Amino acid sequence: MSEKPPAPSAGLRRDMEILEVLAGHGDDRDADGFGVSWIAQRLDREKSQVSRALRALELEGMVERDALTRRYRLGWRLFALAARTQHARLVNVAAPFLRGLALAFDEDAYLCVLRGTHVVTLVSVPSSRAYHRVWEGVSVPVTMAAAGRSLLVDWQEEHVRQLLGAALPSGLDSAVSSAEKWLADLAHVRSEGYAVSDVELDDSVAGVSSPVRDHRGLIVAAINVSVTRAAAPERLREMGTRLAGAAREMSAALGLRPGMDRVGGVDRPD
Repeated sequence: MSEKPPAPSAGLRRDMEILEVLAGHGDDRDADGFGVSWIAQRLDREKSQVSRALRALELEGMVERDALTRRYRLGWRLFALAARTQHARLVNVAAPFLRGLALAFDEDAYLCVLRGTHVVTLVSVPSSRAYHRVWEGVSVPVTMAAAGRSLLVDWQEEHVRQLLGAALPSGLDSAVSSAEKWLADLAHVRSEGYAVSDVELDDSVAGVSSPVRDHRGLIVAAINVSVTRAAAPERLREMGTRLAGAAREMSAALGLRPGMDRVGGVDRPD
């Protein structure tokens, strides 16, 4: 006897309808999100019912609510899941390396990618600390991200200067204290394989990162460890050397051949 197909979940279907509305319909209000009343009207449902569903989705990170406008948008977890789907092999290869780094240093370890001029965290492995800030799926300006120097290491100097000179969101201009310091950090990545940078976005004292290349020799990601405890220069060098080694091994796992781990024969971004 064949099994009966599973009965559709009415609650899941209603939640999916809300997410589809939040995904946008070409309306000018998409950029700012949608209010509860508008969503309820769009779906021809009771406002109170939609409000309860949105609160439950918000708790799971599937939607987020703007503190000022009170409008809802798709949440960080959806974007993180989508990013993981698009970069499934990258995430799978990175997982054991991130676990090893988090265990070795008892600090949070991350896998980050560059999207335009922003850095997106695909996955993180937490340390033993009780508190962890959620970065997965979050997009931040590359000049504000600890992994930024590793992700931009192949860029031409003139393009790096243009990026550093671009306006940042209000209150974040302190992220670029010196273009010369940035360029020196990029040179350090090229020579030593890692960067140590100040962190502007959380309570970490520094970030240590290293670039990951694919089979073409192109940078496709960066692994990063946030340093939350005061660390001597020797300790930071130790962490950097460890990260650079992990990044080389990860690059090899992605198909990078020996001799392709330095810029040369690889076109830098225009």
